[in-house]
Amino acid sequence: MARTVKLIAGIAALGLVLAGRAPAATEDFYRGKTVRIVVGFTPGGGFDTYSRVIARHMGKHIPGNPTIVVENMPGAGSMIAANYTYNQAKPDGLTIGNFIGPLVLQQALGNPAAKFDGKRFGWIGDPIPSHSVCALGRQSGISSVEEWFASKRPVKIGGTGPGSDTVDVVKLLQAATGLPIQLIAGYKGTADVRLAVETGEVDAMCTDWHSIKATWSKALEQGTVRIVIQEMIQSHRDLKGVPLATQYAKTDTARKFVEIAASAYGTLRPYAAPPGTPDDRLRTLQAAFMKATRDPELLAEAKQARADFDPRDGPTVAKVMSSFYDLDAAMITQLKRVLLTEK
Repeated sequence: MARTVKLIAGIAALGLVLAGRAPAATEDFYRGKTVRIVVGFTPGGGFDTYSRVIARHMGKHIPGNPTIVVENMPGAGSMIAANYTYNQAKPDGLTIGNFIGPLVLQQALGNPAAKFDGKRFGWIGDPIPSHSVCALGRQSGISSVEEWFASKRPVKIGGTGPGSDTVDVVKLLQAATGLPIQLIAGYKGTADVRLAVETGEVDAMCTDWHSIKATWSKALEQGTVRIVIQEMIQSHRDLKGVPLATQYAKTDTARKFVEIAASAYGTLRPYAAPPGTPDDRLRTLQAAFMKATRDPELLAEAKQARADFDPRDGPTVAKVMSSFYDLDAAMITQLKRVLLTEK
């Protein structure tokens, strides 16, 4: 009996020692290191704004206090950054990809440009659920959805690439409502699309309200751009009186398109580690992300930048990404027709 008690005590003591070693090993690994956040868009846009705020605060929540830097890798609506994170970045806990979440939907639908398996990323978190809207420039001459429907020419909407809300949500909006739209994709980031709207190269941009609020506030205040529709099923508290796309979706399929625009593209700017990242380092990054995005110092800076935070953790993001692979066959066929067909 005494020997059994001693054995149990020894096992418990060993467990405590091993448990203590794990944080110490993580601290030893990250001390003096640099963690890169690879952002799939150009500087000055919503993705870049959020990543730079997070980078300034996340390091202190990682044992060893590594430096965190932002590296912009724009192209193909952040597909280049997603493919890089999956296929080329070392899975050592020192690289974090920040790209459009619904690129995983594109992969699930069979887009050959998506060279990854969305279920294998190590999902770290998402700073805030996105809320898709369309902002039209004053020079478009359109200030309401009714005027948009009545337009004798299609409204030119600038976008980045497949999988992005600036492209896919626009396609879903057109399929659901029949609004006259000419999609002009290929811009490297929303900062470039904003400039195109301001110079009259295009009429509008459809993207996340939080991004517009953080990066285009002066134009909103001056009235040079106007939010005319929410591609959502519920209104945002900031946008009372702005109509919802569901009001103009007249069929069950149309309403389903709006629901997918609201749900699938609600996880717009997640952060992910390459597949194969050691579990202890992934858990460390997940915990640090949540602590940083709730840090009073970060939130104070974010308020100045007009960047809202309402973070979701890595496991929650992973469930959303897995759901893209569970759509029924009929809806997959419809989505392929809308999203994978060049407009």
